[in-house]
Amino acid sequence: MTEQQDPYQEIRPFNDSEVGDALNHILQNDEFISAVTRYQFPRLATSLGWLLKPFVRIALAAKVGDVESVADFQTLVANYMKKMISRSTTKLTCSGIDQLDPEESYLFVSNHRDIAMDPAFVNWVRYQYGMDTVRIAIGDNLLRKPYVSDIMRLNKSFIVNRSATGREMMKALTQLSSYIDHSVQNGHSIWLAQREGRAKDGNDATDPAILKMLYMAHRKARSFAEQTKRLNIVPVSISYEYDPCDSLKANELYAKATEGAYEKSEYEDIASIVKGITGQKGHVHVAFGDPIEADFDTPEALAEEIDRQIISNYYLHSSNLLAAGQGDDASDAEKQGLEARLNSTVNGAEDILRQMYANPVINQKKMQEPS
Repeated sequence: MTEQQDPYQEIRPFNDSEVGDALNHILQNDEFISAVTRYQFPRLATSLGWLLKPFVRIALAAKVGDVESVADFQTLVANYMKKMISRSTTKLTCSGIDQLDPEESYLFVSNHRDIAMDPAFVNWVRYQYGMDTVRIAIGDNLLRKPYVSDIMRLNKSFIVNRSATGREMMKALTQLSSYIDHSVQNGHSIWLAQREGRAKDGNDATDPAILKMLYMAHRKARSFAEQTKRLNIVPVSISYEYDPCDSLKANELYAKATEGAYEKSEYEDIASIVKGITGQKGHVHVAFGDPIEADFDTPEALAEEIDRQIISNYYLHSSNLLAAGQGDDASDAEKQGLEARLNSTVNGAEDILRQMYANPVINQKKMQEPS
C-alpha cells in the first residue's frame, strides 16, 4: 500500500500483517536486549552481560513466538499488567463505565498524571468489561529509540509529532486531526491527554489548543461544534492514591522555582515510565464521565466542560484529603503514607509535593461553589 493509499502510515499503530517484522526488529536490537538484561539481572549485567544477552534474546523470542497479531501482543501485555496491578496497587476501581456503549467508539480525553499508566489503566478497565482497547496518543519525544517506538506501536499507540516546526507542524497536526476522526468513525476508540505533558502540580486543565487540533482537518467540511460531537468525547479522570513519580515532579518544580530552570537528563522520561509502572500507587480509580452531546462552539467552551467533568469526577483519596488538611478520619497508616512521600523529596520541596496532592480537593471545592 502506498503512502497515498495509507496516509497515516508514519504515525499509526502497526497492522497485524506488520507484527512479525516489528517483533524481529525489536529482538535484533542490541540496545533493547541490553536494557532487558540490565533490568532482569542488575548485578550481573555489567560483568556478564556478554554471556547473559544471548539467553535473554532466546527467552524473549520464545515468549513472543506465538504472537501473530496486535490482539496476541495485547494479551501478552495483559498478563504483565495483571502482575503489575497486584504488586503496585492496593485496589483498582472504576465508575461510569456502565454508561458507555460497548459497540460505540469514543474519544477519551483524560487528565494526565503518569506517562504510561494513565492509558494502560483505561485499557485494563475496558478489557475487564469485554470492551475493545483504545488507540493511544503518544508524543514522539518519548520515542527517541526505534525499539521503543516499535513496542508502543505494537500496543496500539500512534505518534504525535511534537518536534515538528513551522509548516511541518501544521501538516503534522492536520494529519493527526484527520487520523483521530478516521479512527473514531471506523470503530476505534482513542485515548488523548487533555494537555501536553503531565499535570505535575496536581491541577488538571484542558489545553484548548488540543481541542483546536481536533478540528484542523475538517474546517471546510463542518463547524467546530459538529466536528467535536462526531468524535463522541468522554472526559476521563484518573486518580492515584500515591503517584510513584511525585518526588521527581516536586523536585523538578522546586528547581524551577528556586533556580529558574530544570534540565532533564537524556533518559529521564524513560526512567519516569519505569518508576510509574513499578512504583507503589495504593488505590487507583478510573472515572469515566458522560459523553459530551451538547454543542460547544469554541475550543475554550469545550475545554471548560471537560475540566468540569474531570475535576468533579476525580476520586479524592486519603492522601488528597490529608494534604488539604481534611483527613480527620484518616488512619495512622494513611497519615504515615503521606508523610513518607513528603520525606522523599529534596529539602524545600515538601510543600510543593503536599500542594500537588491537595490541589484536586481545592479545585473540586471551587467547582462546587456557586458562580
